[in-house]
Amino acid sequence: MPVAPSRPSSSSDSLSARTALMKHAARDAVDYLEGVNARPVAPRPEAVAALNALRGPLPAGPTSPEAVLHLLTEFGSPATVANGGGRYFGFVNGGCVPAAMAAAWLVSAWDQNAAFRVQSPVAVALEETALDWVRQLLGLPEGCGGAVVTGATMANFAALAAARHALLERAGWDVENDGLFGAPPITVVVGEEVHTSLLKALGMLGLGRNRVVRVPVDGQGRMRADALPHLNGQTIVCLQAGNVNTGAFDPAGAICPEARAAGAWIHVDGAFGLWAATSPDYRRLTKGFEQADSWATDGHKWPNIGYDCGIAMVREPKSLRAAMSVQAAYLAQAEHHEQREPSHYNPELSRRARGVELWAGLRSLGQSGLAEIVERTSSHAKRFAVGLRAAGYQVLNDVVINQVLVSFGSAERTLRTVERLQQEGTCWCGSTVWQGQAAMRISVSSWMTTKEDVDRSLAAMLKAAAE
Repeated sequence: MPVAPSRPSSSSDSLSARTALMKHAARDAVDYLEGVNARPVAPRPEAVAALNALRGPLPAGPTSPEAVLHLLTEFGSPATVANGGGRYFGFVNGGCVPAAMAAAWLVSAWDQNAAFRVQSPVAVALEETALDWVRQLLGLPEGCGGAVVTGATMANFAALAAARHALLERAGWDVENDGLFGAPPITVVVGEEVHTSLLKALGMLGLGRNRVVRVPVDGQGRMRADALPHLNGQTIVCLQAGNVNTGAFDPAGAICPEARAAGAWIHVDGAFGLWAATSPDYRRLTKGFEQADSWATDGHKWPNIGYDCGIAMVREPKSLRAAMSVQAAYLAQAEHHEQREPSHYNPELSRRARGVELWAGLRSLGQSGLAEIVERTSSHAKRFAVGLRAAGYQVLNDVVINQVLVSFGSAERTLRTVERLQQEGTCWCGSTVWQGQAAMRISVSSWMTTKEDVDRSLAAMLKAAAE
């Protein structure tokens, strides 16, 4: 039964009750974090079934905050996936470094709206600083503009909206005001291994998921530079920095000069691969991508900043502003016209101060810390590949960064191995189909993963395959 909250007799009582609740929540969160690496990575079926305790109709009256927190801790925590531990290798999901996590808690307490500078000077200042740090870390040109968004899908959306604006403006069309009906056509060129998030962004922009020109790829999923179609000033070429299956990089050094000479807009989907630029050992993989016009990446992958953190960067900020700016009389009074306002570069108006978490994570890691995450997780991926090959299984990709694809034989056996591994709980990997062949995909992305985690997970993989 819901418990009605007691009504505080004064503001001091209310503040005391809130403080006690927050301290309780912090204890529960710390307890969860301390146990996350000792539990099965996937929640047990009974924990998922117990979520029914959180369903049902909304109570007619209030429930005390303490009771709500208890419900979340008792039934919610056991039903989570242990993404914050060291043995989750699914979907290129990183963990969350301590400074970014702590900043996220503080951001919730601050309760800031990062839409305009007047609403939160600190949110805007830290977002601007973090964006410039990202630009420098990724080796992008000076003068780039950017936006901190929810993830790579929205980063692709924002950057491609800037591309759409620039190309149609060049053709004499105002797409933001007049729409796409009757607009000059834009050709979008992608590789056969284009990520679905980029296609989703194209669909939302009215450029079409199926109207793209697909370029053949090689055995690692890299776009073939020799197979490019005719390019011109009404073309968007979408390159990939880090294939989600193999980790491979499109040959930007060969494609970008041709595309720039043709006047095409070059966009890079680099959700995780672009961060290889932070490492002296892997920077060579990103050579040539700095020639592009826009870039999309994620903070929740290799930088391990946590979720709700994507970054869009555009060489010419005016194109991003033109695509995203908002006009309203009541908003005009909030603007500092001589300074950057986030809402003119972002799909959203009211928004969480997510740039604070990005700032905190980057500040805590520094350049060497980011490089260390890239190098260590890539080394772990190679360790997986060596162990799997030694056991007689086929690694399907060149392990260039943190991605490993392995076949355990037939499609049936491979998928059965993945299912057994997920149920056993030592680690979690997903399945995929790579160029017609079923495979298990290992994505090593978390700062938490140790050699011991790799060895323990490798043993579980081999046991699941042997069964």
